[in-house]
Amino acid sequence: RLRKARLRVENAIKEKKIFAVQGPYPVIRRLLRARGWVERKLPRNGRQLKQQPGDQSKRQLETRASGGGDEQGEAVLSPRGGTQPSLGTAEPLQHPWPRDKENKGQREDEDTKEDMEQCNEDSDDIHNLMSFLVQDQVPNFLWTIHLSSIDQELLPRIEMVNRYPRLSALCTKEGLCQSLQNLPWFEQVDFNTFFPRCYRLGLMDEQEAFIEDFLLTAARSLLKLALQKVRDRPVGTEQPPESDKVPGGCTELAERGGEPRSPLYPQLVEEALEVCEQHLGILGHQDIDRKTPSPCRTCIDWDRFLPEYYRVAHEGTRLVLGREQQERCQDLLQRLEEKLPQFSIEGNLNIWIVKPSAKSRGRGIVCATRLEEVLELAQNCTSPPAQVCKWVVQKYVEQPLTIFNTKFDIRQWFLVTDWKPLTVWFYRDCYLRFCSWPFSLCHLEPARHLCNVSIQKRYKTSQPDSRVPPDKIWSNKQFQAHLAQLGQANAWQQVMVPGMKAAILNALRCTRDQVGSRKGSFELFGADFLIGEDFQPWLLEINSCPTMSPSSAVTRRLCANVQRDTLRLVLDRKDNPTCSIGAFELLYREAPVSSCLTVGLKLMVTGRSLKKP
Repeated sequence: RLRKARLRVENAIKEKKIFAVQGPYPVIRRLLRARGWVERKLPRNGRQLKQQPGDQSKRQLETRASGGGDEQGEAVLSPRGGTQPSLGTAEPLQHPWPRDKENKGQREDEDTKEDMEQCNEDSDDIHNLMSFLVQDQVPNFLWTIHLSSIDQELLPRIEMVNRYPRLSALCTKEGLCQSLQNLPWFEQVDFNTFFPRCYRLGLMDEQEAFIEDFLLTAARSLLKLALQKVRDRPVGTEQPPESDKVPGGCTELAERGGEPRSPLYPQLVEEALEVCEQHLGILGHQDIDRKTPSPCRTCIDWDRFLPEYYRVAHEGTRLVLGREQQERCQDLLQRLEEKLPQFSIEGNLNIWIVKPSAKSRGRGIVCATRLEEVLELAQNCTSPPAQVCKWVVQKYVEQPLTIFNTKFDIRQWFLVTDWKPLTVWFYRDCYLRFCSWPFSLCHLEPARHLCNVSIQKRYKTSQPDSRVPPDKIWSNKQFQAHLAQLGQANAWQQVMVPGMKAAILNALRCTRDQVGSRKGSFELFGADFLIGEDFQPWLLEINSCPTMSPSSAVTRRLCANVQRDTLRLVLDRKDNPTCSIGAFELLYREAPVSSCLTVGLKLMVTGRSLKKP
């Protein structure tokens, strides 16, 4: 066995096939071993262990080869091979699909079975032994969950790494918000067409911009509610609608069985019309020379308007609308819809979603309907521009596409193999994540509005429709079949996929100069999209190091497949450019240039005076 291990190690060193894996990636480990790679294992703890000299190393080899040692887990690689391998309790090989009879048809295609057979020929003991023999070797390939835990002296010596440094501009909510605000410097694209408007609450100018946006949206929402209430009863009557739920909204008053308070002041609709007229003027650049505050902030008394708007939107207070006002509302809203790309997703209730800037898995996210709720958070996070903002606030998509009256989002993978020149690969397979409870704007619980798996696993599925999947996951193929049943079979390929590709590419173009580019590195990203009622995709965030831990039969299969195809693309394709790369397709490859002139966001012209001839 030792002779066999030495021979395989010698070949691996000669062919530069030493790898290390940090994190829960049994599929990557299995696929690399099947290719003849030898693993330099990492201990569970994160300490940089020193190499054991002489006899102590021999005794340690004998002990660990016989079953002793720590369990495998995360570690820090040391530049001198200082991490000692965990030889006795290596993580067993795992199938990326269920073994039960019901799921036999979901197994990987092509060469997966051959990979498993090759890997099963060897016991864990020989892999442990080979790992010990390469403990002084610098890995040629590293797949890690935390790039920061790798010794910075060692990192430049590793040929291939699955992570890029400095991704905050792309993969934090604050960073993506700021980067997309700068998109016009790079592309003639309006980010408001694919990214719900977002503000960093820690910056005073953006906090002020959010306040103005909230007020303007409230005025538009009031006009929408006024028109909807008109449709429910004859204009000018005092009869309430048959249903106690306002179309597109909700009524807290009916739920608590109270009676309406005093009537709304008569100028409420007129003030909303005035605000929207002023906003249209600003959108038409009629205020280009204005040095005073926005007229939208000063033309009415907002301290009086907002409480009345809340009564209409959230308490079901009735509006009386004259026919002339009705016509003005319709005309103004139609003109605003032509100017505002996000008009179709706004809804009527002015709901915003407040997110921690740098947290993942849905932690700390809340929905808010009142300005003071958002500003309470902002009071504790106002900071100088050089510091990290703790919170961002983003317009909530109030009119999403739902499936069986349940909200969902899409996790879409893409791979970046180079930043200079930018090279991006799009994965054709993806999956949908469902909420546990039916969608409702009257109730803002996470179970109805946050699709993150880590959030939804806390809730038991409470669905009146049995067609909602119990594991809350669908593949894109199941989604396409559902669209076909709705008579929208072409929506996926003609609207959603092109929209997701464009959003991803625009996000990458405006962040590439801020990301740490490194030849030999690559990274698989997970973009989260929400779909509007018109099937347009809206980018929510981009995740680095997306989870590969399966939560369902669908994700078990797809996560294994995307890892397999990633290795095909970054490893196998080097030796065989015509090899299969699975579901990956080239999204964009920038034309190489001989020299790259980095253009910053601040431009300055310098020169000197010329003498008169």
